[in-house]
Amino acid sequence: MAGRWIEHWDPEDETFWRETGERTARRNLWFSVLSEHIGFSIWTLWSVMVLFMGPEYGVDPAGKFFLISTATLVGAVVRVPYTFAVARFGGRNWTVFSALTLLVPTIAALVVMEPGTSYGTFLAVSALTGIGGGNFASSMTNINAFFPLRKKGWALGLNAGGGNIGVPVVQLAGLLVIGTAGAAHPRIVLAAYIPLILLAAGCAALFMDNLAPVQNDTGAAKEAVRDRHTWIMAVLYIGTFGSFIGYSFAFGLVLQTQFGRTPLQAASLTFIGPLLGSLIRPAGGWLADRYGGARITLVNFAAMAAATGVVVYASGIASLSVFLVGFTALFVLSGLGNGSTYKMIPGIFHAKAIAQGLRGEEAAARGRRLSGAAMGLIGAVGALGGLAINLAFRQSFQASGTGTAAFWSFLAFYGVGFALTWAVYLRRAAPVPAKPQLSYAEV
Repeated sequence: MAGRWIEHWDPEDETFWRETGERTARRNLWFSVLSEHIGFSIWTLWSVMVLFMGPEYGVDPAGKFFLISTATLVGAVVRVPYTFAVARFGGRNWTVFSALTLLVPTIAALVVMEPGTSYGTFLAVSALTGIGGGNFASSMTNINAFFPLRKKGWALGLNAGGGNIGVPVVQLAGLLVIGTAGAAHPRIVLAAYIPLILLAAGCAALFMDNLAPVQNDTGAAKEAVRDRHTWIMAVLYIGTFGSFIGYSFAFGLVLQTQFGRTPLQAASLTFIGPLLGSLIRPAGGWLADRYGGARITLVNFAAMAAATGVVVYASGIASLSVFLVGFTALFVLSGLGNGSTYKMIPGIFHAKAIAQGLRGEEAAARGRRLSGAAMGLIGAVGALGGLAINLAFRQSFQASGTGTAAFWSFLAFYGVGFALTWAVYLRRAAPVPAKPQLSYAEV
């Protein structure tokens, strides 16, 4: 794919950014959001399809949790190659291709979504939808290259938040169909997404650009893998994005299984949390730009632990209203934390470049190089947190009929995230090695 290539790109140069860069970067951002949005909808498609699967499908709650877990797993794994595809093929070219591939799982689900289909077939089609999860990694890597460091928190937060909204949108589509046509017509949802996929691919082809300076760097990938901050940030991202995507997949099933909601009742509540979590993500990036990502992330983990305590209490007294308050707060906080943790990644590697004696564009280029390599891995590991959440729910419901045990484990993990953020990035202002005047608290 030849495509549109930009040979020179220097967003840290304020004159270049003002005269040329900002306009081009924003255009690419908007259409990247559209493609990623559709990708998230397809990735989380089975969080909606399981609501259509009544007793006639012969799939129990544990089997449904395993279906959505399969989609989560594949979506996490494909994020790594999708990250490197941007440099290999170009951001615009890969966005077109990755959007078009979403037709495969959508059409496959359209064909098989009916009673009598074997569980193995459902499992295979659910796995196919996982490719939608890869769109996030390639989109974030691409947009990271377009924006200067001072704008990355806002840009990455907006890109990811707009993509995340694909989750509540597909859930709202499911609610609309169940509420009007009934739970026997899941194919209406699937058919509606085919023209939207074509629209996203067409807009990317017409309006996006490839950046020639963005190249795959095996050395950068190896260096990012060896850097402890890559793995520390991956753990933190498990707690934020892993929570968001895991809860997004599982929320409707939890309402049906633990509180006996009908498909229509579950669908009418499922979209609220993911919607609020998606909308708040850019605010998390903005707050991180202003106050430091580490500070926002620390407070966020404490608040997530408190919200989880509310959910555990609600489960104990079987109060749906209190449960909804706590669970909705978890969605909002996971979205806020998504923005703050992702802002930390480029800031950490830029700070390390300065600590190594680099300055100006040289430091910025090294920061982009390493953060771009790290983002794919961090995003993949973070998405595996969603898999862990779905499997924890499956085990909890199998063992006790409620999700309480799973929530206790989530609360413990948020405590780990709080402690890790404080110990590595905020304790005694956590100076960057070799340059005590720089602090990770600012990233």
